[in-house]
Formats: sequence, C-alpha cells, structure tokens
Amino acid sequence: MASFREIERRTLAAVAELGRAGLPLDEFFLRVHGLLRPVLGYDAGCWHGADPVTGFLTSTVSGDLPPGGFEQAVHLEAWSDDPTRFASIREAGRLADSVHRATGGHPERSIRYRELLHELDFEDELRLNLDAQGGRWGAAALMRAGGARPFGPRELRFAERAARAVAVVLRDITTAAPGPGTVPGPDGPPAVPAVLLIGPSGRLVSADPGAQRLLAALDEEMTRPAGVPTAVVMVAQWARAGAAGGGTAPGACARLRGPKGEWLSLHASLLDGRADGHVAVVAQPASPTEVMPLALLAHKLSDREQEVALQAVRGSSTREIALALFLTPATVQDHLKSVFTKTGVRSRRELVALLTASHATSLRRPPEVVPLGVPASRTG
Repeated sequence: MASFREIERRTLAAVAELGRAGLPLDEFFLRVHGLLRPVLGYDAGCWHGADPVTGFLTSTVSGDLPPGGFEQAVHLEAWSDDPTRFASIREAGRLADSVHRATGGHPERSIRYRELLHELDFEDELRLNLDAQGGRWGAAALMRAGGARPFGPRELRFAERAARAVAVVLRDITTAAPGPGTVPGPDGPPAVPAVLLIGPSGRLVSADPGAQRLLAALDEEMTRPAGVPTAVVMVAQWARAGAAGGGTAPGACARLRGPKGEWLSLHASLLDGRADGHVAVVAQPASPTEVMPLALLAHKLSDREQEVALQAVRGSSTREIALALFLTPATVQDHLKSVFTKTGVRSRRELVALLTASHATSLRRPPEVVPLGVPASRTG
C-alpha cells in the first residue's frame, strides 16, 4: 500500500500533467476536484477563478455543493471579520486553512460556521488561496459532512502544496490565448458596454440587451437564486461593503475573460450611495491600464521587476526610476534587462507596446516564428 507521501507525490504530478493538457478552466477544476477529493477526504466543494490583481472571484465550478448558500458566502466574505475569509487566510501568510484550525478547535466562534456551514450540515471546511508569483488566480472551499472528523495537520500541509500546484496551472490557463472553442457562434460576442441593475436583495432587476447576452455567455452550471454569475455577485457585494465602510466613492471593479477570450472589466457602484440601495454594474472592454498588471504577472516578473517595468512604461528615465525606487542606476539596468528577457522585447518602446496592447486576448507574447535558415533574433 502506497504511503501518504507517495500519494501526495503522484497527485501533484497528476495536477501538473493536467496543466499540460490545455483544458478549459471549468474542466480543469472538475478534474482537480476529482484528483484531490480522495486524498483530502472532502464531501463537497467549489472552485473559483479570480481577478489576479484584486482576488475578486469571477467564476465558480461546484462539486456536489448546494447552490443556495453562495450569496451568503460572498456576503460573509465581504462583511465579516471571520478568520477563514480568503483575505484573512492570505493576511495570515497561509495558502490554506480550515475552520477548526483557525478557531482553535471551536468552530462555533466562526460566523461562517454558525451561519453557513452548520446550516448546510458541514462539520469542517478547508479553504485554499490559489496564489502564485504575486497573482491571486483563484480559490477553493472544500467541505466535510457533519459527523466527520475535522481536517488534520497532515491534510493542511498537503493542501498548501496542492494550492501552489493548482495556482501555477491556473495562472497559465488564465493568461493563455483563447482556444477555438471560446469563440461564440454567428451572433458574435455580447455587445459592451453593457449595464445591469442589481437590487437590494442581490437579485437582477434589469439588464440592457448587451448585458442579457453577456449574462448568457457567462452562464455557470450552478444555478443561483440571484440569477447572476459569480463576478457580478462579487463586485455588487463589495460595492455595498465599501459604502458601509464610509468610502468616499464606494465601488468595486474586477477583470475577467469574456466569451471570446477578450479581457473585460466589471465596474459596480451604488446608485444612491446607500449600502441597501441598487447597484449598477457596467461591463466594458478592459483598458490598457487595467490589463497591464495582468500582463506583468503573466510574464512572471518579480515584484521589483514589475515596479521597474511600470516606471519604464510611464516614461521615466533610468535615473528617475533609480531615485523613485531607491536603487542604483546599474541595478535598474539589470532589472530592465531581466524584464526584456522575460517579455521577449528589445527596447522600452517594444515593452510599452506589449503591455498596452488593449486588443490582445493573450497576455503573453507568442513565440517568434523564424523562417528556415534565418537565425532567431536575440532578446535581452
């Protein structure tokens, strides 16, 4: 019989193999769900894609999980200070945590447990942040049914390793060029800008024709009472939370891939400034400024390289970058050389063109096609 360590090794290798299969996001999540379930021993779960910059969830794939609790889960994530919120786990420096571990074995101390998990007859929940190389690519929540033992230290350690492995694949899926199956039929993509109105209860009140087509294109298998997909639920709830927190311009924004693989942005704002009022959500093509942070993450730049690249794109000289970031000019040049190598460009002008290409569906530079007999040009 294989040891737990050997089972872990095989499972992580299988996750990496899935990453080489070129699967669409939903199918990848379902396959990962099936791989991890027997190892971690959970009864139900959900997997989410996210805006890599803000961490706002933008899609959901569910495995044996009742759909009715999703809006409540988002509400608790936005409004509570529960230690098992994805943001709280990240702030604690962890990739994974469980309700029982975070509460010291007293799950009743968790509002998430009292108001959601217990009501759905779950004993414990293991939550994963799918973060890799500075990006927040997704998240997962895995539940054990009532009567089961809580998740233990060995399972938590493996969950952290699994979260890293899944996040790396998720990053590549998120930033890759869309496959032929993502292009819609003869009716074309939904028109944007598109406008939706979300009522105080979180339900869809109205949508213009473009929004109706966009909602159909973003339709998720999990049917929800609110009748809107994950990304809309998230930005609307966070707009309300921002208003309750006293923000001067309450609102929220998330980036997500559209039906053709294009990048869209969802902007949510309260129409009357009240947390219990109506929320307007506008979907439109993501601007170059909104896409640029994603492109930096897609090219696997370090935090410092991202800072130098952003300064260069703004037109700052080497000396100005050095002063702004408290570096020597020689160090700035070293970082720029690394940025050029990773992005496959030869100059600052090419870097600007690459990072501000608002029409690009892929965030990564395609491999250069070189005619036979002609040496490839050097990058760096």
